Amino acid sequence: MHEKIIILDFGSQTTQLIGRRVRELNTYCEIVPYNKFPHNDPNVKGVILSGSPFSVYDDNAFKADLSEIRHKFPVLGICYGAQFISHTSGGKVEPAGSREYGRAHLTSINNTDALLTGIEVGAQVWMSHGDTITVIPESFEIIASTEDVAIAGYRVNGEKTWGVQFHPEVFHSECGTQILDNFLVICQCSKDWTPASFIEETVKGLQAKLGDDKVILALSGGVDSSVVAVLLHKAIGKNLTCVFVDNGLLRKNEFEKVLEDYAHLGLNVIGVDAKAKFYAELAGESDPETKRKIIGKGFIDIFNEEALKIKDVKWLGQGTIYPDIIESLSITGTTIKSHHNVGGLPEKMHLKLIEPLRLLFKDEVRSVGTELGMMPHLIKRHPFPGPGLGIRILGDITPEKVRILQEADDIYISGLREWGLYDKVWQAGTILLPVRSVGVMGDERTYENTVALRAVTSADAMTADWAHLPYEFLAKMSNDIINKVKGVNRVVYDISSKPPATIEWE
Repeated sequence: MHEKIIILDFGSQTTQLIGRRVRELNTYCEIVPYNKFPHNDPNVKGVILSGSPFSVYDDNAFKADLSEIRHKFPVLGICYGAQFISHTSGGKVEPAGSREYGRAHLTSINNTDALLTGIEVGAQVWMSHGDTITVIPESFEIIASTEDVAIAGYRVNGEKTWGVQFHPEVFHSECGTQILDNFLVICQCSKDWTPASFIEETVKGLQAKLGDDKVILALSGGVDSSVVAVLLHKAIGKNLTCVFVDNGLLRKNEFEKVLEDYAHLGLNVIGVDAKAKFYAELAGESDPETKRKIIGKGFIDIFNEEALKIKDVKWLGQGTIYPDIIESLSITGTTIKSHHNVGGLPEKMHLKLIEPLRLLFKDEVRSVGTELGMMPHLIKRHPFPGPGLGIRILGDITPEKVRILQEADDIYISGLREWGLYDKVWQAGTILLPVRSVGVMGDERTYENTVALRAVTSADAMTADWAHLPYEFLAKMSNDIINKVKGVNRVVYDISSKPPATIEWE
């Protein structure tokens, strides 16, 4: 197994970002709850302590015993992590006069310090804290300051322990990547975690684990399940069977296009046309959660039916990725959210689970797909919800509503591609609203449907901003949809960010 950096999560919103930045520096890392350090793991090279919503002096603050860790590994404390190290060593942490948030610039630096190699006075960093370190213990030495924060960075003499009050993982900290890279050098990391090394190691591991066993995998057409399919195919070839279900809620012609793509990849795929079954079971149902459950159960029933036709299947493949794992556990180790994948299938089918991408972030999955030689349009495909258009038709679902939405959505998504905008947004889609309004077409008044266009920019879907698409593009889309899609006479554009809104409407 690869050498690794352990990130102790004290509850910060940017803990995942620390992980992604370390991975971008070709170094494998794992995020674990603050109190779950893997003391017996021989591959650990260093430790990073995240920020936290708590103050170190709160009664309910997360606390960890660092006594063994600090003397065994290089340690970097970030924000709360830096305060915690100082506080537990006899330093003083107090509420700042005002919350220190936003851009700051380093006014003094000890650039002979290993952590700050290559960093210059004036470098921009990002602050986000309500407390500040006012006194450090005698064995600590200040290595960086800003105009408002005297102890912006410190090191502990006699051990490889550092703390920074700012957030090097955040994009606005211009020198943040260099600081994290310096820390990896201190940890003597070889920085050889690459898509190619991941593929090689994973294929070998799958071959050893699966042997001649058969695996069944549910495909969605999305990047995660597609990359899993190609990885498994590379490892076990014909012993992989993929199932792609048309639930009648896919995008226009998607069933045929995706099956064609998978045929190019040499995958053994069973395509199941189950539109009639889903439409019948969804008839008259408007509640979003009920719709999700009907779609989920229908999928499980069909998938189970197909699996039973294959002799001696022992494993279920899933496209679970690292954020799913992290979000499924609170930092106290309690499950707070179930995986978004095929919940309930392994228990019902008595299959063992295989999740080759469970340690990768989404951008890493795309890099692996590229390394595997997959087609760019498969790798760069926007996320698409499991229930598909079922949650983009607000209210009850009918074949006619699906037709209207598929036609409108096809014009919109095709337009994004034609205008060179598709790869600039994280996710885009069209929503059919349960709203009819008066319109005029020719000499006639109409009373027809409204569709909303949605496009967001994001790094990981945890937060998202509405995409500032050109007015000319939106005008063209509105005009084309209204003129070409029978049943639509009004188009609106959603300019809500997440939070407070969500990316999907249901």
